[in-house]
Amino acid sequence: MSQRHTPNEVRASATPEPMRPRVTRRQFLRRTAAAGGLIAVPYLIPASALGQDGNVAPSERITLGGIGIGGRGSGVLNWMMAEKDVQFLAVCDPQKSRREKVKQMVDKRYGNQDCAVYKDTPEFLATRDDIDAMLITTGDRWHATMSVMAMRAGKDVYSEKPSCMTIAEGQAVVETANRFRRIYQTGTQRLSEAKFILANELLRTGRLGKLHTVRAHIAPWDAAEMRHDWLPEQPLPSADEVNWDAWLGPCPWRPYNAAYCRGGWRGHYDFHTSCIGEWGAHTFAQCHVAIGATDTSPVEYGYVDNPTGDGMVTRFANGVKMILHRGDKWWHGSCGVRYEGTEGWVAVADGYSKPEASSPALLADFEKIVRDYTDRTGHPTSHVRDLFDSVKSRRPTVANPEVMYRSMTTVHAANICMWLKRDLKYDPAKAEFVDDAEANRLRSRAMREPWII
Repeated sequence: MSQRHTPNEVRASATPEPMRPRVTRRQFLRRTAAAGGLIAVPYLIPASALGQDGNVAPSERITLGGIGIGGRGSGVLNWMMAEKDVQFLAVCDPQKSRREKVKQMVDKRYGNQDCAVYKDTPEFLATRDDIDAMLITTGDRWHATMSVMAMRAGKDVYSEKPSCMTIAEGQAVVETANRFRRIYQTGTQRLSEAKFILANELLRTGRLGKLHTVRAHIAPWDAAEMRHDWLPEQPLPSADEVNWDAWLGPCPWRPYNAAYCRGGWRGHYDFHTSCIGEWGAHTFAQCHVAIGATDTSPVEYGYVDNPTGDGMVTRFANGVKMILHRGDKWWHGSCGVRYEGTEGWVAVADGYSKPEASSPALLADFEKIVRDYTDRTGHPTSHVRDLFDSVKSRRPTVANPEVMYRSMTTVHAANICMWLKRDLKYDPAKAEFVDDAEANRLRSRAMREPWII
């Protein structure tokens, strides 16, 4: 039986897997040629194996697996498979219908029947040492736990958001990535979109003057206070159809109901991060990166007397305010952000071709500003390409573990503020609330064995 460990105990007991040297294309060809010299007859190598005719040699390909791929995950997977140096090998899911659907999609794309399917995640991770990176697009409850398991198994990770259920889970992702030297990207893809990059760069380069306020969109459905009941019990399908224990994972045991498997877990405390986490996972990360707060979180959270957190004012140690908004007064479209300084403002959201700004002159150098950003940082304007480039170079991604942890800490602190219905002060250096034992207890949740990280 598994025992719960503190992060320090995990660090002391875990043994990082040595980094395997990647075989380069040149080494692959040299070894192939050497082997060919032992054969008396001509040996023809397909152009695809040599990386000719626009193909990528096997030695340069990134092999990919997936866990919990549904609607959103299928979109990300198609995005990833469009990259010529990526090859998807296998999928794991506790639901038979989902893993078979992904297999059909992958096999159709590659024109073969090679995509393997698994229903047991520990077996999948333990046996597939030929997989470099893992796409994790489960429900929220599994994101951090699965990321930690995958990184411990030597995989790099792309995890959908919201990427952790608690502050403690976010810390575990950071610690695991550092200890096992893994590359990690969370799915806050707007950090790699040109229109959002432009808004961030206008702020970073001082074109808005002295910054005083940023505004972040939270989802206009559900509430901050989530349900603590559960759905009525229904007959449990066979374990092959739905492995319910694996579906629940680290969450408390709940009776089976088919609605959970169709997205009905949203709005439940056991499985969700509320309306604040739903879009705040994106927009808070945008604000953190824009103001250079990738190593900290707000120090004050002001309670607002409504069900959603709309209008909550948070404040960073440098005095910058981040205000949460449920509506679209400050932008049009979803996942909007707005940055306000002494010399002007800029706002952007989904559906924009370019940001809106207090002066058209701020947007005049759109393409140049974005190009300068990519040259300066090395991050492309494709979120999945950023991951794969980092898999090869081993440099941090734009949405790396620290960015995820700090912005998701802001999500969780805002939720806790709403749940306790009082203002809170937070110490980012100590990762704890100031003089508030009740709030500090909510930084973590009990995890069900054996899914304890």
